[in-house]
Amino acid sequence: MYQSILRNLNPKMQQVVDKLSESLKGLRTGKASSALVENIAVVYYGSKVPLKQMANIATPDPNLITIQPWDTNSLGDITLAIQNSEIGLNPTSDGRTIRLSLPPMTAERREELIRMVHKMAEEAKIFLRNLREESWKEVKKLEAQKQITEDDRYRAEKDLNKQIEDFSLKINKLLEDKEKEIRTI
Repeated sequence: MYQSILRNLNPKMQQVVDKLSESLKGLRTGKASSALVENIAVVYYGSKVPLKQMANIATPDPNLITIQPWDTNSLGDITLAIQNSEIGLNPTSDGRTIRLSLPPMTAERREELIRMVHKMAEEAKIFLRNLREESWKEVKKLEAQKQITEDDRYRAEKDLNKQIEDFSLKINKLLEDKEKEIRTI
């Protein structure tokens, strides 16, 4: 009975880890990455479209991102979206291609990014713990309704703790990898 609760919990926890992974990809490290800009929402003919759906994004060298829109009429919209985004880069355009030059990161900026990554990881862990708490309440409710035994409740608690531990380790691994990437010059 409680196994269905655990089965339903697993994809939710995986979703939290996947979302954290996506967020970390969008953080700027020491080198250019298309992930930095590909999800910027561009207002194009009245609707918001992710940049990756309307342009070719490339990183020809470690300090440069080039954006070549499929429709050159959208250059102004893309430039405006990049300027209004939180990435803090100034786009330059030659009429066909937008270039984003990434300045070298300072040690202070690296430490600030590492603190931000730690905060994001902690928020993900808190979300996992909240999911675990909801599932635990469901298990206790099943026990109160006499649908599971006390032994089942203990097994469920053990399984829930194991699950939260596994997903916390995944988050720690993501955190460790991103921190290493940020510290690499």
